[in-house]
Amino acid sequence: MTKRTTFIALLTIALFPLAARAADDEKPDGKLHVICFGAHPDDCELQTLGCAAMWVAQGHHVKMVSVTNGDIGHWREAGGPLAQRRTREVQAAAKLVGYTVEVLDNHDGELMPTLENREKLIRLIRNWHADLVLSPRPYDYHPDHRNTSILVQDAAYMVTVPFICPDTPFLKNNPVFMYYTDRFQKPYPSQADVVIGIDSVIDKKLDALALLESQFLEGGANGNESLIPKTPEQREKRVADVRRGFDQRFRGIANRFRKELGQWYPKDQAEKIQHAEAFEICEYGRKPDKEELKKLFPFFDRQ
Repeated sequence: MTKRTTFIALLTIALFPLAARAADDEKPDGKLHVICFGAHPDDCELQTLGCAAMWVAQGHHVKMVSVTNGDIGHWREAGGPLAQRRTREVQAAAKLVGYTVEVLDNHDGELMPTLENREKLIRLIRNWHADLVLSPRPYDYHPDHRNTSILVQDAAYMVTVPFICPDTPFLKNNPVFMYYTDRFQKPYPSQADVVIGIDSVIDKKLDALALLESQFLEGGANGNESLIPKTPEQREKRVADVRRGFDQRFRGIANRFRKELGQWYPKDQAEKIQHAEAFEICEYGRKPDKEELKKLFPFFDRQ
């Protein structure tokens, strides 16, 4: 170590004698702390709301974070009013299910993997005392999705490093980081390191997704006027159509990973599961074995 680097290290310690301290890894209530990241106010909900409902039902702590405010995600509305509307929508879904939600004030469509954004995520993960961190994969059609994944990956080791963001206690144990599933094939298809049957909470998930009206009832950025219900009867039909579409989506995940379901559930049970969510281990965090995954996803004897 040179004299210069020694001086910088000593100066850093002098400036932050108390801040660079480890977070208390002993959770006050012994429950899991799960934090989910998505690019927009709807991404986390689509990918993991079923598991969130089951975690919450067992008393575990779940937080969903939208890394942008979604302010261009509609065909008719934009800017601050849309950002506020989408925040209200995800807050309503969170209230229905019982988890925590936060929307960061980054512009939709403009998210970049900057140091400032990385430090925001490091602080969020540390402050949540996360055991499990979920995010999209870095292979996706949307730049915000890709850059959210990069930001989470870039935080994956740094949450344990004392003198980055020294104002926030660092984690002594690196969390497990995992990706949501998707259908993109290159450079390699999404794999399911754990698959969770969500039949017991599918109605609650569909109820919550229907609350995200700007995105799902009205079509989001690619919608049009014809999707706006004009009468209570039209709205009821539109909600039913949206629920039916999402029901098929989550059935598709169960069918796609039917073999993997058989690695987690008894054969007869795995064959009966109709709806699922799936997750892939990110190699940058802690490497869980099957027994640890069962602790992080404590659902296999409760279907």
